[in-house]
Amino acid sequence: MKLSNIRVVLVQTTHPGNIGAAVRAMKNMGLEKLYLVEPKHFPHADATARASGADDLLATAVVCETLEGALAGCGLVFGASARLRTIAWPQVNPRQCASVISTLDDTAEVALVFGREHAGLTNEELEQCHYLVHIPANPEFSSLNLAAAVQVLAYEARVACVDEVASQETGVTSSPMATADEMAGFYRHLEQTIIDIGFLDPANPRQLMRRLRRLFNRAHLDKMELNILRGIFAAAQKNIN
Repeated sequence: MKLSNIRVVLVQTTHPGNIGAAVRAMKNMGLEKLYLVEPKHFPHADATARASGADDLLATAVVCETLEGALAGCGLVFGASARLRTIAWPQVNPRQCASVISTLDDTAEVALVFGREHAGLTNEELEQCHYLVHIPANPEFSSLNLAAAVQVLAYEARVACVDEVASQETGVTSSPMATADEMAGFYRHLEQTIIDIGFLDPANPRQLMRRLRRLFNRAHLDKMELNILRGIFAAAQKNIN
């Protein structure tokens, strides 16, 4: 896995100085790709000042309107969160995250997603991630500055990818994985299919799609598997029309 294939995605960052500090942390560890989802202020002089020489990463930053757009082309997505959720999501610590990343081939694109300074990622945003990454900080004072969280994950990724240190065996397939945008299309197709066959009542969806997302994210579908499943959905829809 190449460090240059890891993108850091910051969602709705409020303070431009945090963007600058984050790119400084990225450049320290050899990460190059920054994606910003609806930043409140960007570009901004405070971001440049806090970058401390890493402003070349600010110049190449990609600004997106949606998280889905920022994840386009990614085969594996990790969402950083300081809090646990009511619905259990596959969870790793930063070292385990890096271990998974280190098993991927050099063509894989990976995203490390960080939420808002005050509220983190929403459950809906987390659903677009394969894993929740939780930094095991002091439980009495667990809130990390955004750039500090980026530094922790970037460091672990560097250790795993450059020094080839992997702390945990994983079952990630070596075949080309379905990308985040392909999975987004898959989930839309899945939802429409189970509505068409009468399995999902759109007036009372409960948490069915969230649980199905969790199931398929855990499976790490490759492109062939995704195409097979979508073929099944299409056949089912055709037979009821």
